[in-house]
Amino acid sequence: MPANPKYLTQSKTQRFAKITAAILGGYLVSVSFHLALAAWLDQVTIIITMAFSGFILWVALMIVAFLAKNGWKIWGIYLLLTLFFALIVYLGKTYN
Repeated sequence: MPANPKYLTQSKTQRFAKITAAILGGYLVSVSFHLALAAWLDQVTIIITMAFSGFILWVALMIVAFLAKNGWKIWGIYLLLTLFFALIVYLGKTYN
């Protein structure tokens, strides 16, 4: 049974924003989160578990991107989270 068209995103720019936020933005947040953990905790353990937990987090972030009404807002949130985790990585490398 196909989806009801009234529930689908009509705008091509919103569709593009959601798809790119899901794939690229979700990946950036997932990797930066695990690198932030690795900067403060045991690096070897975090990097090994990232092979599985990173994929699960990436899929969850993909789902969140498609559930949102505005794709550009999700892009903004994902970029802010990535910058926040990058700051944590920087502080972890500075103080450890």
